[in-house]
Amino acid sequence: MLLDVEETIHLTDLSFINVCNENYGVNRGVFNTIDAWFYKQGIRNIIERRNGILSFLEFIKGNSKLENNRCKFGQGGLIIKLEEYYFQRIESSVFKNCL
Repeated sequence: MLLDVEETIHLTDLSFINVCNENYGVNRGVFNTIDAWFYKQGIRNIIERRNGILSFLEFIKGNSKLENNRCKFGQGGLIIKLEEYYFQRIESSVFKNCL
């Protein structure tokens, strides 16, 4: 199913979590960890955070092997992937601003 990002980010909380589960194989516990991690990075606006979550999940889907259509991270792997994704984007935007 192709996601309509604008429509998806405005879903109720449970519906948004369900979309993440259906499309990326992320259970509620993993979702809550991702959401809390983005919040700790200073992304307080829910729409920005949901956009970040969907972008991160697309990053994972494109750069990882999914097992049975489910994201698998292993011990500590989720935080490592979040840092890899987020800080790579920060560095890229800082580099663009320097040019």
